[in-house]
Amino acid sequence: MPQPDRTNELRRILEQRIVVIDGAMGTMIQRYGLDEAAYRGEQFRNHPRDLKGAADVLCLTRPEVIGEVHRAYLEAGADIIETNTFNAQAISFEDYALEPYVYDINRAAAQIARRAADAWGGIDVWVNNAARLMVKPIAETSDEDWHGLLRGNLHGYFYGCRAAVRQMLPQGSGRIVNVTSATNRLALPDLVAYGAAKGAIAAMTAALAIEVAPAGITVNAVAPGPVDTPLNATAYTPAVRRTYEERIPLGRIAAPDEIADVVLFLASDAARYVTGQELVVDGGFTINGAVGHARD
Repeated sequence: MPQPDRTNELRRILEQRIVVIDGAMGTMIQRYGLDEAAYRGEQFRNHPRDLKGAADVLCLTRPEVIGEVHRAYLEAGADIIETNTFNAQAISFEDYALEPYVYDINRAAAQIARRAADAWGGIDVWVNNAARLMVKPIAETSDEDWHGLLRGNLHGYFYGCRAAVRQMLPQGSGRIVNVTSATNRLALPDLVAYGAAKGAIAAMTAALAIEVAPAGITVNAVAPGPVDTPLNATAYTPAVRRTYEERIPLGRIAAPDEIADVVLFLASDAARYVTGQELVVDGGFTINGAVGHARD
């Protein structure tokens, strides 16, 4: 059933207050006091490792819990909800032997969030932000390595965009923001699969922006440079950090909230005439051509 156009309502809200995003999914899940059996469900009853604490797996084993959390935030006044996929990438899931289920969990999470938004009245903003970092020469990259990375880093974005667009088209409005990477602008060795996925997302963003613009939907991307996140904890050795600090004109690696601020801008009415763009947020890293020329 077509949803009403809430564009004017969203603009009115943005004029009166800051648009509210939902809060910590993990904290809300803890309130349910779920035990190991609840995390496992039927699908993982005989799984070889403990799953309690792997909150993202609940998208498969206890989807009703995740749906209830989404609804609680919507009822509390959240304007934007995120999927329950904070750790839904192969590196984090390796501890639980869940790497093969990254794709399934990301897809299920998108479906749960969409159902919650449908029941509440629609989706105003959709943010795709999932990644797995794999630093490996292409000669050593197996077929499973390649497809495994693309499942989370690219396919999940496609399913997320499709779910959002299907909801936003009847509304005649919406904002989609895809998180890509500055590796689209500055190539790095041993990141062929990662770079290919992020480049594909940038291309998908531009094409989708043109496709859905007549319906009042904007689609943009944010391309972070080096950011201090758990995903980069291993790759960012002390030597790597020093090199970044030397080459980034602003002199430091970004904090996550500095990327989130740009996502929020693209999700807001302030960016209502911006679409199909990829905003690079890297402290000037990718434009720094300085090599120390001697001055006159």
